[in-house]
Amino acid sequence: MCGIVGYIGNNDCSDILLDGLTKLEYRGYDSAGIALLNKGIITRYRANGKLRNLKKVIYSVKNVEGSIGIAHTRWATHGIPSEKNAHPHNSENFVIVHNGIIENYRELKSFMIENGTKISSDTDSEMIVHLIEYYYKKNLNFENAVIKTIKKLEGAYAVLVISKLEEKLIAFKKDSPMIIGLSDEGTYVASDVPAILSYTNKFIYLNDGDLVIITKSDMKITDFELSPKEYNIKTLNISPLMAEKGEYKHFMLKEINEQSRSVADTFRGRILKGGDELDLDISNLDSFIKNDLQKIVITACGTSWHSGLIGKYLIESIARIPVEVDYASEYRYRNPILDKNTLVIPISQSGETADTLAAVKMAKKEDSKILSICNVFNSSIPRESDAVLYTYAGPEIGVASTKAFTTQMSVILLLALYFKKVKTSVLDKKILEGALLLPENINKILKTSEYIFTLSQKYHLYSDFLYLGRGLNFPIALEGALKLKEISYIHAEAYPAGEMKHGPIALIDENMPTFIIVTDGNNYDKVLSNLQEIKARKGKVIAIATEGNKEIKDFCDDVIFVPKTLNLLEPFLNVIPMQLFSYFVADIKGTDVDQPRNLAKSVTVE
Repeated sequence: MCGIVGYIGNNDCSDILLDGLTKLEYRGYDSAGIALLNKGIITRYRANGKLRNLKKVIYSVKNVEGSIGIAHTRWATHGIPSEKNAHPHNSENFVIVHNGIIENYRELKSFMIENGTKISSDTDSEMIVHLIEYYYKKNLNFENAVIKTIKKLEGAYAVLVISKLEEKLIAFKKDSPMIIGLSDEGTYVASDVPAILSYTNKFIYLNDGDLVIITKSDMKITDFELSPKEYNIKTLNISPLMAEKGEYKHFMLKEINEQSRSVADTFRGRILKGGDELDLDISNLDSFIKNDLQKIVITACGTSWHSGLIGKYLIESIARIPVEVDYASEYRYRNPILDKNTLVIPISQSGETADTLAAVKMAKKEDSKILSICNVFNSSIPRESDAVLYTYAGPEIGVASTKAFTTQMSVILLLALYFKKVKTSVLDKKILEGALLLPENINKILKTSEYIFTLSQKYHLYSDFLYLGRGLNFPIALEGALKLKEISYIHAEAYPAGEMKHGPIALIDENMPTFIIVTDGNNYDKVLSNLQEIKARKGKVIAIATEGNKEIKDFCDDVIFVPKTLNLLEPFLNVIPMQLFSYFVADIKGTDVDQPRNLAKSVTVE
């Protein structure tokens, strides 16, 4: 999400920092800022909106100088996009920038206020700088004040710190990316390679638990106890555009592979104490949910509509609240029944989807409550909502949605559990514990990419595909078919497996492969029967099955195994092979994977 850049050396660094932020604009952001240290004085410049606004502020000031500096582009998580919430954040002697989420910031904020600290923003990040100041004034030096602060932080963080007291830059990380760049002109720190690739091609990739202490003449990497650590310097010879994609050929493949982290980020700060607590920060709706809520309407388009279908299954199964799911493009034209006892849940990656926004405005006129699910902070749909739950997928560059989909499902799962908790005071800890294992299981599937690539080579010349799933896996079949259509331009359609014999079976022959989900859910035997009907008609079958299933290979041509999980969590895993299959087929066919023809990332017109 956010971008960070730091520099310490012999050159003036304002242009270096601004150039680095410019190279990170692709990550998405809503505000920006820099801080420069020059002769014991720190100057800080911040601006809401695009980076050009920050540049305008800086270029209007004379003598903006400093050979040590830190910079940041913010993707808001706590607090609206505004100058006061923009980074860097400061205390009397220190300034920081931070990527990530501090889960226990409320507790830290209360602690700081009790100790007389004035809080000037709505962010979780500001607590970091005040803690460093607090411990420094307890007669600790710079490094030990940072170490003491780290031990109080819960969550994910990549942090840069400078102080007007010393010509030094300190960086530390846990669960958020950070790299060091080395050159004769100075030392660079950034959240991603493109920010500093113009200045060096020698990089150190930091690990979780690394702390870096940098002066103009020295650098050392330690653990969080200040014990020295060994590190390797890597030389990269890649173009800036390739650097944005990292090791990946396309943004879509990069985003598929980011899903383990993005799902973990979406759970982080919401699932607490290993699954014993759930905090969604929507308590303003608690009274409505407990006393007035009678019906939920989910409205969305495309992939977000598919996550809405998953939401219907999850909410009705877990919370026992009736749910309708509608295409936003059709919803306002069918004279729907809405009232003050209805909760409308619009789902949109961009928050600007025209049809979904129109449905929200219509629902508001009927006094329905609006709880939006979105990936872009303070976009139009969240602004129209009574409450919002953000998916922490980070910017999604590829037009065909992948990580936005799995994070939308993640939020909906938590929401279903939250509804049950508010209405019955019961928290289903078993599901939460299973959810916390999803990132690890997603990683296991991603490691089978080479095998899925061989299947794509085998099937890429077919012109038609059928996708089948049952129950929770029917929306995943829909999503798999959509992905194949979007990026490879191969015709594909999806059906509930039980509907196959009511029409689609007429299409089955050796020229139309079927992708079928036959994992160990409640309908396993019935879906296996459907599979056998396909084979009886000489159809080719690719199956997604649960690890340990020893019989499935006897009934299909090819099988992709996924880890075993709770039935309600199967969609999170089953969609990953379908995304990879679609990507590899499209890449083999040579289509424009990231920008498929006729499609736009954000549909802002009806």
